[in-house]
Amino acid sequence: MERRYFGTDGVRGVAGEPPLTPEFVLKLGQAAGAYFKAHTPRPVVLLGKDTRESGDLLEAALAAGLLSQGVRVEHLGVLPTPGVAYLTQHLGATAGVVLSASHNPYQDNGIKFFSAKGEKLPDAAELEIEDLLQWELKTAGIGIVSDFHEAERIYLDFLTSKGSRLDGLKIALDTANGATYRLAPRLFQRLGAEVFALFNTPDGRNINRGCGSTHPETLQRMVVEMGCDLGVAFDGDGDRALLVDRKGRLFHGDHILYLNALVRKEHGVVGTLMSNMGLEVKFKEAGIQFFRTAVGDRYVHEKLVADGLKLGGEQSGHILFLDHAPTGDGMLTAILTLAAMQQSGRDLAEWQEALPMYPQLLKNVRVRNKQALIKHPRLLEAIRAAEARLKGQGRVNVRPSGTEPLVRVMVEGPQEMVEPVCDELVGVVERLDATGGQGPG
Repeated sequence: MERRYFGTDGVRGVAGEPPLTPEFVLKLGQAAGAYFKAHTPRPVVLLGKDTRESGDLLEAALAAGLLSQGVRVEHLGVLPTPGVAYLTQHLGATAGVVLSASHNPYQDNGIKFFSAKGEKLPDAAELEIEDLLQWELKTAGIGIVSDFHEAERIYLDFLTSKGSRLDGLKIALDTANGATYRLAPRLFQRLGAEVFALFNTPDGRNINRGCGSTHPETLQRMVVEMGCDLGVAFDGDGDRALLVDRKGRLFHGDHILYLNALVRKEHGVVGTLMSNMGLEVKFKEAGIQFFRTAVGDRYVHEKLVADGLKLGGEQSGHILFLDHAPTGDGMLTAILTLAAMQQSGRDLAEWQEALPMYPQLLKNVRVRNKQALIKHPRLLEAIRAAEARLKGQGRVNVRPSGTEPLVRVMVEGPQEMVEPVCDELVGVVERLDATGGQGPG
């Protein structure tokens, strides 16, 4: 049975439009509350959010729904998604909920649930909540609500305990005007670094706008201009981190996995279909097994748990260290990577050069019906033709975005072939979308 509202990362959409209207979010809160109440006599739910202007409205609607089912709600305020996950587990809450659309623009928002273990709610639980949405739920109790003022302190203490001293390092931080805007500078200063904070003045609408892990160009330039040792860029809800070396080069998720895997002496690492072939080749040379999953941290997490592994992640900087936390955490990723860098005796620039990347090009195409288009025979035929052109020297991956109305086209291979092959596939997608799949592909 397919989920109607829940995607790979919770319920997403434009705030104020279906499904993220206050009316629907109220019903979702009631359904989730009824689910938690059915499994726990006295459920307690922690509720956090990022810096989007729509957060207050959706938070009020969701909390009202939860309260109507007798759930106790603890407001955490603005807090990174992984902070909510950590506190849910640490405080023994029934569940955690985050209002955020991660790296998306401010107009979007989302609702993401965490289990008592601090992990994303299982598919079966999301299906049960969706089933409850079909019923007219009556008030089943009156919950109480309070503000939990110790959230930032407890989470910051946890992160500090995981880091190593950063004395003598000059670090630029891009907090994406998002959920890490207060905590990230404090964390790195606590660890002894000299910190320059960028994009740390959220106004409700500037989250991820020209900044953060999806737009690190300003950070890359500032690292060089200010003579920093490195930079760190977070996304809007703080579950991702990308680094920048002293030369201003992006140190993305594949680099982060490579550095940590070698220093930690991992025997197996999990990546995704988007992980660069260069990483796979270097892991093979080092005797490290490398596994690929579908794109999405929930799939990486499932593979890690199934195989008893600890390290995995995506190029986007969404990295999982399951021996430290149950979910991806941008600040944790950054400080653990810097600790591994110090342990190795090599800086990020040296690690950057130790991992040669295969040329890779990713283009996003906005479409009307991504699920139907991705299965279209003409597109499948075009993908097979593209793979034949690469003659085994590269990869093609065409997939729907898990959170946006996009088809993502990725081609990896020889420099002279990557762009023309990618452009050809993009053209097929655009023509099929324009004609509703009826015209020539």
